[in-house]
Amino acid sequence: MIVAIDTMFMADRLRYTGTGKYLRHLLSAMLKAIECDQLNIELHGFAHSQENWATNGFASPLLKIHRAESIRRRRFWLLGGMARSTAKAHPDIVFSPTAHSSLPHPRIPLVTTIHDAIPAKLPPNLVGVGKTIHVLTWLNAKLAAKIITVSHWSKNDLVEVYGIPSDKVEVIYSGYDEQRYNVSAPDSSQTAALLSRLRIRKPFILHHGMVHLRKNLDRLISAYDRLRGMHRDLDPQLVLAGPMGHDFKAVLETRDRSPYRDEIFVTGPLSDDELSLLVKNAFLCVIPSLYEGFCLPMVEAMACGVPTIASKSSCLPEISGNALEYFEPYSVEAIAAAMGRVLNDSALRDRLQRAGLARAAEFRWQRCAEETLMALTDARGVSLAHATSSCQ
Repeated sequence: MIVAIDTMFMADRLRYTGTGKYLRHLLSAMLKAIECDQLNIELHGFAHSQENWATNGFASPLLKIHRAESIRRRRFWLLGGMARSTAKAHPDIVFSPTAHSSLPHPRIPLVTTIHDAIPAKLPPNLVGVGKTIHVLTWLNAKLAAKIITVSHWSKNDLVEVYGIPSDKVEVIYSGYDEQRYNVSAPDSSQTAALLSRLRIRKPFILHHGMVHLRKNLDRLISAYDRLRGMHRDLDPQLVLAGPMGHDFKAVLETRDRSPYRDEIFVTGPLSDDELSLLVKNAFLCVIPSLYEGFCLPMVEAMACGVPTIASKSSCLPEISGNALEYFEPYSVEAIAAAMGRVLNDSALRDRLQRAGLARAAEFRWQRCAEETLMALTDARGVSLAHATSSCQ
């Protein structure tokens, strides 16, 4: 069976987005699963340069790369480039890691991952996506042979929003990068160099992920102000790590108005190694999001043994297994109170650490890859044997 994968998010400009990380880790694990189980599956991808793939660790005989110039121009790829390139590969099925990256080919079955229903569930001022993304997501949701999503919360929302049958949507949890996010001690010299460069001192409260309004970072900053004002004996810094997203200026303006603005740091984009090092050194991680489909940063923090608290919104209690401390995301007072409880209670920190580690251990890219391959073959009507397996 030939599976053509929409690999637009492998491009350098997109590979560190949430969808880009999902595709890179999933594709790597799929190649390993195919090799381990000797599955009769060929993966085909698209790029403007095969050298780019090779340098990023995807030079594999199990993956055929087709040259596609239109993939460099996102709008062309969205509005027909992927469909034309797919036709030349003659696949049995197409897999897209997101429903808004391209128009589907009318004669080739499609399996697409729709990570969440954020554009339909949040106000437009918090989302920042254009009409093209709305239309493409709706079209792919309607035409796909099967939809993969990353939480049961997202599945329920997708069924409601797009009016699709429940049995068309399969929940497959994502994984996390176990090589980087784990309980091994961070390198002390690398830690000192990174914190010095970023002007961060310990202890610090961390949020890592895209900096935009949907992440509720304006309220997190206000809650930090309240925490510092109420607990004069506590002086942790607040670190917001990650690239700038929709309406990030509003978040920065809230920071600039803070009486503790000199203690609030916005790092901008960091490499995978830098980000994991920062997470491991955090005293507390806070996930105040208004809506998430899976929330990889939360799982990464839990996997590092960092005490983590989260809002009680969308999928966050589901993905964290109800193992964390939760708060009402629209209440600055509730966020501040939750941070204060954890900062002041070592027994609570220990409980959150143990519970987070146990829950994070359930998320593995290899399992995600095996289940995704099964979904692809099911959608094509092919039986996939040995799908569990020898891959470690």
